[in-house]
Amino acid sequence: MKARAWIGIGAGALALLLLIAWVVAGNVLFEMMVHFDTVEDDAAQAAKYTYDDGRLEWLAAQNHQEWSITSDDGIQLNGIYIAAPAPTGRTALVVHGYGGNARNMLGLARMFVEDLGYHVLLPDLRALGTSHGDMIGFGWLDRKDMLLWIQRVLQQQGPDEQIVLYGNSMGGATVMMTSGEKLPKNVKAIIEDCGYTDAGTQIRHQLRSMSLPMSGVLEKALSLVCKVRAGYFLGEASAVKQLHKNKLPVLFIHGEKDDFVPFEMVHTLYEATQGPKQLFTVPGAEHVASFAIDPTAYMEQIRGFLQQYIAMD
Repeated sequence: MKARAWIGIGAGALALLLLIAWVVAGNVLFEMMVHFDTVEDDAAQAAKYTYDDGRLEWLAAQNHQEWSITSDDGIQLNGIYIAAPAPTGRTALVVHGYGGNARNMLGLARMFVEDLGYHVLLPDLRALGTSHGDMIGFGWLDRKDMLLWIQRVLQQQGPDEQIVLYGNSMGGATVMMTSGEKLPKNVKAIIEDCGYTDAGTQIRHQLRSMSLPMSGVLEKALSLVCKVRAGYFLGEASAVKQLHKNKLPVLFIHGEKDDFVPFEMVHTLYEATQGPKQLFTVPGAEHVASFAIDPTAYMEQIRGFLQQYIAMD
């Protein structure tokens, strides 16, 4: 056999090996970042938060209920509904981030209930907390689940309820992605804290922060596997594209020292939305730390924003 033929065979074999390695790497990353199976019962959830600042005790003292819905693809999703002390006609859906759960958001729930006078719904996103499923949606699958939660609120509170969507980190991306869907007139405003532009860009950033070589190549491999196994490319999970379709007012919040979801992303998101908008950045705040740094200023910023769009009693 001629040398040229051997070179061709060797090149083909190398290309095949590289392709196999690329697919294997994509599946490894998928198991690390997308495939979750963390459904926990209430006792396991509570055990995680015995160290908190009284939030679980606060929840126990509230008029609250455990809610469940079924997603369009048949997954049971669970959440916590907390009623305000008096009827207000206002409900905030407060959405947690990647790897988190509804109980992570009890501090913010307390702010909405006690300081702002809202009922609150805390959904556990699919595959997280007590919700079922085993694939993280990065906001893209979750946006459709949010439509169902909105309808659940309207079933409980009636057709005149005013609804605000709030989320931080992946929850922020979720509510921004929801903004591009056809929403009922009841949804009046959106607040996002430290959400990312799109899942692909965010994962490339994380891979680079882990000092992994060829982060772009690895992200493409993960995205392909994600499409095959979870039904979506990472680039589809784009808050920017959804905001291009949004007409609702949005308050964008971001810590200026955030290097988990890069601070620069908030400016891209701010420019993308087509509705009224405000930007609140917090010097010195790292990822989703703005509320912890100055909860009073954070609450007053949200109060001032919402007063422009929510009818008060």
